Formats: sequence, C-alpha cells, structure tokens
Amino acid sequence: MTNTVPATVGSDSFIPVNTQTWVNGRHNVRCVKVIRETWDVCTFCFMSEQPVMYFFKPGQFVTLELEIEGQQVMRSYTISSSPSVPYSFSITVKLDTNGLVSNWLHTNLNEGDQLAVHGPVGLFNCIDFPARKVLLLSGGVGITPVMSMARWWFDTNADVDISFVHSARTPKDIVFQRELDHMASRISNFSLHLICEKIESGQAWHGYRGYLDQIKLEMIAEDFLEREVFCCGPAPYMNAVKKLLQANGFDMDHYHEESFGEMPVGVEEEAIENAEIAQDEADALTQADMLKVEFAGKGMSVQIAPGETLHTAATKLDLLIPKACGMGICGTCKVLVKEGETEMSHNGGITDEDVEAGYVLSCCSVPKTDVVLDF
Repeated sequence: MTNTVPATVGSDSFIPVNTQTWVNGRHNVRCVKVIRETWDVCTFCFMSEQPVMYFFKPGQFVTLELEIEGQQVMRSYTISSSPSVPYSFSITVKLDTNGLVSNWLHTNLNEGDQLAVHGPVGLFNCIDFPARKVLLLSGGVGITPVMSMARWWFDTNADVDISFVHSARTPKDIVFQRELDHMASRISNFSLHLICEKIESGQAWHGYRGYLDQIKLEMIAEDFLEREVFCCGPAPYMNAVKKLLQANGFDMDHYHEESFGEMPVGVEEEAIENAEIAQDEADALTQADMLKVEFAGKGMSVQIAPGETLHTAATKLDLLIPKACGMGICGTCKVLVKEGETEMSHNGGITDEDVEAGYVLSCCSVPKTDVVLDF
C-alpha cells in the first residue's frame, strides 16, 4: 500500500513522495536520535531511508536483529512512541549492566547506525480492546507500552477516561515524567498517579510512597472494577497486580498484560531435553509414523517425530531460523508453508493476515502431514 503525501524540502517548497505503510516483516532502519530519559534509560528513535508510515497498534513491539560479539542476537522491545507520529518509531531501553543487549545498545548504538527490525506484532494493545475508561498500570521500564497507548489517546483527542499509575524505585527513576505531567495538565480525562518505592537523601517528593496496594488503588481509581486494565512491568509487579484485582472480584477478561523479553531461564534447556526425549521416542517409531519437513529454498529435508516443531526440524539440519523467544511471542521465526498442514499454538507473535497467507511461527508449529516450507 502506498500513499502520496507532501514532504517538506525547504522552508517554502514541497514535493510529493511515495510513502509505504509498515507491515509485519523484516525492515532495515536507521537510528536517527538517542534521547536520555533517566540516568539508566534511553530512547532510540528509528526511521527508514525511504519514507514509511509506521502504523501499529499502541502496545505492540518489534524484535531487533543485532550482531554482538560476532553472534546474531534477537531481542524484543515494546514501541514506546505512538502511531500518531507516523514517520518514525521509538523503543525505550533500561540499562542492565549484566544484560547483553541493553548494555550493547546503550554503549554502541548511535545516531546514523543501521539495523534490521522484525514486526510489529503483539496481542497486548489498546486497539483490540476499546474502552471508555482505562486503568494503565506500569512498573519500571514497563511503562513503555502504556505510554504508547497514552500518547495515542492524547494525540487523537480520544474520548477515553485514562487513569495512569506508574511505580518507580525513586523519583530519579521515573521515565517520561515531564511528558506525563504535560498530558495531565492539558486534558481533564487524564489523571496521573506516580508511586515511588523509596526517597533518597536530598530528593523532593510529594507523591505516593511505597507500593501499589488496596488503599492506594481505591484512592487513585475507586471505580477500577469498571475499567479496562492494561498492565506491564516486572513479573513480581504484574503478579501482585493480578492478585490485588482478583481479591476484589475484578473480571479478569478485562485485564491485559505484556510479557516478553529474553527467553526465560530454563526454556532453552527444556527444549533441548524435550528434543532428546522426542529423539528417543522417534527411534521406536516406524518410518510410516515419521513426518517429512522439506526446506525448499535449501533443497534439504528431514524426518521428524509427531509433535516435534518445525524449528526442531531446521535444527536437525543445522539450519538457522532466527528466533528471540521460543514461545510464539516475538514473531521472529515466521516461515511460509507452501504445502501440507501444520498446527500452531502462538502467543500473539503473528497477525491474522499472515496466518491467512500461510505463514506460521516455526518455534510453536508442528506438522500434521508432510510439509514443504519456503525457507
């Protein structure tokens, strides 16, 4: 899809440009700006060499394709910007000195650098769950997807009652505070509530202290049972929020949370162990029980046992299908099924349009018949 729109060339001249619209897939982008948000959080802004309209659902994410220390590394990050500012998109990353990717981004990614991204994807978004009243709950850098939602509603003058609640360790750790204060000061349907776990010496703070609890929740949004809830943050934070809501009889059909990132500890080991078990079971299978997976682009094929994934089939042939999560979340391992039937159990990493076109995520798809993949 292309649109013809005017582009500014000088102070008094315009020329038309053909502008493409962003679709899920692999895209080459260039870092155009690095913004220091807090002492350990940076926002990285990206654009394409040719104009692209970066339309996505606020709350969705992209997966970065990086090369670090000679190895390909994939990592998913929520888009923190809003599609209402469509010619670029941004991710906001907290530095983890022990983390491979965040440390590399903060140290090495500069304006002008190019990289590839995959996406956008994600079930966690405010478009698919429209509501007149919302409660946005975030902890730490988990603020990024709900900030994208808030920016979208603010920029589009949406008739949505927004209660924005953010928890940070200290006042200096609050991300986007100036912009949040600006939004709260400009529109009456945006209420901002900041909670700091502790106050360090010399810091001035007049907001909530401690953690989000029953008393604070009732003070902040006494009608929280009537709101659509979007939550993102560290796992302990989200678990505490769920317990708090459930204890109040909240209808969890109206609760949505974001959860992705590095492959959880043990997932890779479990996958290897399962593959070994599957191989032992395969040894006892007859040839008729096995399923053939053919990689058309490589001219290679392999027999696998029922229940083994397409990604396992690739691994047996030493073929690399990039992946970041291994759980059907990031969408990186998408492949096209040319022939045969598969069964996929994903977690939002692929769009309905891609499924209709015949794509599957290899990490969470198993063949039901012999299959041919366009890879």
